[in-house]
Amino acid sequence: MDKETKKNIGVLQAFYFFAFFASGSLIPLLSVYLSNTIGLTGFQIGVIMSIGPVITIFFQPIWGILSDKTNSPAAILKLCTFFAGICGLGYLFFDRFIWIMAIATLLAVFQSAIVPISDSIAIKYASKNNYQYGNIRLFGALGFGVAVFIMGRISDVEPTSIFIAFFAALIICAATTIKMPKEKGETIKNPLKGIKELIVYKKYMFFLAITFLVFSPNLANNTFFGLFVENSGATYSGIGVAFLIAVLSEAPFMKIAGGMITKFGLLEITLFAGAVSLIRWIFYFTAPSLALVYVTAFLQGFGVGLFIPAGIQYIRKIAPVSMMATAITFYSAVGNGLGNWFNTFIGGIILDHYHITDVYLFFSILTVMGIILNLYLIREEKQEALLKKQNLIEAG
Repeated sequence: MDKETKKNIGVLQAFYFFAFFASGSLIPLLSVYLSNTIGLTGFQIGVIMSIGPVITIFFQPIWGILSDKTNSPAAILKLCTFFAGICGLGYLFFDRFIWIMAIATLLAVFQSAIVPISDSIAIKYASKNNYQYGNIRLFGALGFGVAVFIMGRISDVEPTSIFIAFFAALIICAATTIKMPKEKGETIKNPLKGIKELIVYKKYMFFLAITFLVFSPNLANNTFFGLFVENSGATYSGIGVAFLIAVLSEAPFMKIAGGMITKFGLLEITLFAGAVSLIRWIFYFTAPSLALVYVTAFLQGFGVGLFIPAGIQYIRKIAPVSMMATAITFYSAVGNGLGNWFNTFIGGIILDHYHITDVYLFFSILTVMGIILNLYLIREEKQEALLKKQNLIEAG
């Protein structure tokens, strides 16, 4: 690997670290802040935390299309990270539910572009230079884990510090985009036509459904896990420790994901990730002790650390090259957007009427459905491969 490539990979890794440091400063601790400091109800927290995902549903595709149309993904990232950071400071000035909703909405508009566009750049650059995407993305897991641990301790003293950290990390991200490799996709002449092609593609839609059912509960867990750990008897610092264990466990699995995918296959890895997530949700439903929550938090490494690289690579495998950024963006809109919103919103209602452990029963039911679809898609691909093999034999 030459010096220029190493530098560019280092820039991408730094971007992921600080982008997810920002998310780790805000997302896991915001629900606890809204509950303890602002005094919102479970339903109100569910509404606030689900605004980001629902905005993502509509704006991620727009950002993806804009990225493909303009061939300027790094410039869009610079714009969105800067303004998302500015919006995050808005939480410092308002404590009424309606104004917090407004801040969450505005922030989500800009934040929704960050993950899919950076993924599109990183995947293309890594592929071009024969480098594992997972080795870049794992820095996101590191940033998220470090942020929750540090900010968990600081917010014990000053809860509003999470918003300052969010702002600072995203400003650093905006600065790193200046040195980011100038990866560009194919220019889309007719974006709507490309979207229609993606929607009618059977494998793509099936995998979107799997992502919705299996991966989205893991994202929604970032909202409820802090409340779950607090309910088990932890303080802000304890919440930070639990998140640190959970999120840092993602990094080694992202590191080895490439080898496991090569050995077992993409869909087999997403199936395994889903099975481990199911075990975790069922265990949380039983209301284990705080010590056991800490001990088993590493299971997130299987559920998230393996699904992310396998999912992205599967989309890259089946999507048209000319629509790569749009395909990844719609994939992210379903997982980070629609699925995350659905799980967070329904989870908030369950929390308001029942108990935090019942949220994990809900996650379990969805994950079982996703595993069934995953098995079906594996069977379809095997039958397709067998048919191709038979056709080749007959042709020969």
